[in-house]
Amino acid sequence: MLSSIAQQAVRQKKRLELRYDGFTRVVEVHCVGVKNKGGEAMRVWQVRGGSVSGETSQFKLLDLDESFQVHLIDEQSHAPRAGYKRGDKAFKVIYAEI
Repeated sequence: MLSSIAQQAVRQKKRLELRYDGFTRVVEVHCVGVKNKGGEAMRVWQVRGGSVSGETSQFKLLDLDESFQVHLIDEQSHAPRAGYKRGDKAFKVIYAEI
């Protein structure tokens, strides 16, 4: 289910609001798929919110099997952000991509 919402965000060019690692975040999804090491994930640009690393505006790889809540919000995504390269090397299978 989380994968389908992330893919929908890519198709509709919308941002996601999610709860991950105890922080609420707003992100722009750039890529969704299966990581090389296994497990589904999404490459995102974090627009705002908290982060374990303290870095809020940067690319992040978020595992979809982590426990978090996610929903589309009515904010336009500005993806792709500078520095993103299609065919993200962290993924062996890509379901959706900017």
